[in-house]
Amino acid sequence: MALAEHRTPGIRPNLTLGRRLDIAWRHAFPCVSTILLMLLSLAPAHLPNQAALLPAVALTCVWFWSLYRPEAMSPPIVFLIGIFFDLLGFLPLGVGAVTMLFTHGFTQWSRRFLARQGITLVWLVFTGIAFCISFLNWGLVSLLTLSLIPVRPVLFQGGVAAALYPVVAVPLMLAHRTFADPDKA
Repeated sequence: MALAEHRTPGIRPNLTLGRRLDIAWRHAFPCVSTILLMLLSLAPAHLPNQAALLPAVALTCVWFWSLYRPEAMSPPIVFLIGIFFDLLGFLPLGVGAVTMLFTHGFTQWSRRFLARQGITLVWLVFTGIAFCISFLNWGLVSLLTLSLIPVRPVLFQGGVAAALYPVVAVPLMLAHRTFADPDKA
């Protein structure tokens, strides 16, 4: 009887195989969409400085999903996305993992405030974080390679991430509110 007291009243649909798969897909969507967008950023599009898209997309997705769906973007998943980012971006192993975990941690720390704000303020905070993460990435790569790499690409990478945020965040927000919402399964 004690178990029945904790349940909320209402009619619940049966958990058929199709419904279970739907729930699993909705929970996996943040991770899957991040990986697919990272791979898409590497597709040959013959854009100038296209290499800056990969870190921008990875950072944007980790930031967005850590802010709006933290249960689906847990630290182990963020770590694996960071390692995948290292492998795709030819970075020293661990640099992307550290920077993505730092992004996730900051997002979790500021989530209570940022989740209630409009996209403009979230975008401004993300812009600051994008530049901080770019410099952290630069510092770690310089340290691990024992050479000082140029700073100009770091500024460009931060700018690309800041400019790309609304382009990526708006479709992710629509997905978050519709077909990726686990509460609508």
